[in-house]
Amino acid sequence: MSDDGLVTGADGVTRCWWGANDPLYRAYHDHEWGRPMASDVRLFEKICLEGFQSGLSWLTILKKRDNFRRAFAGFDFHAVARFDEADVERLLADAGIVRHRKKIESTINNARRAVELVAEHGSLAAWLWRWEPAAEARPARMDKAALMTLSKTAASTALSKELKRRGWSFVGPTTAYAFMQAMGLVNDHLEGCAFRHEVARDRAAFSAPR
Repeated sequence: MSDDGLVTGADGVTRCWWGANDPLYRAYHDHEWGRPMASDVRLFEKICLEGFQSGLSWLTILKKRDNFRRAFAGFDFHAVARFDEADVERLLADAGIVRHRKKIESTINNARRAVELVAEHGSLAAWLWRWEPAAEARPARMDKAALMTLSKTAASTALSKELKRRGWSFVGPTTAYAFMQAMGLVNDHLEGCAFRHEVARDRAAFSAPR
């Protein structure tokens, strides 16, 4: 890896260092991370999986993502909101996911809070995209040094605070920022990454739900 955080792979493509090696990570970096997302289900899935990732690597969660989807009804939060203690016990016995009681209970709680939020605002996406930071709040150049300062931001701190006020859990400022990076509320692909301009194009063409 060069000092600028870029790696050119055997395929000749230059990527952010973190997405350059493991094939699963590489596909996630190239085709998902930073692409703007308007699906309530995928937004809910991501914020929950970021909570499960706390203390672990994202690659660990990514390898188990299909299992998580199966276990949590595809992250249909209306369905997850109806989970009960029997479901908690079922999930604690599921070796295909991260068996952490508080994180499992948090996902069920957050599903109920998501249902409330949709009833109030029409969609999860419409509410979450309100937290997209203004361009002037972003680094002028996204290099590795700039990215390393962004584990949390004013926008992610504000989002975290409001989610917690509404009763969500496992949604700290760092988790909230990782969610914003992944779901395209910001473009944190590095300058020189082959996918930065693709993501910028996708964001420019995207109409944020209202």
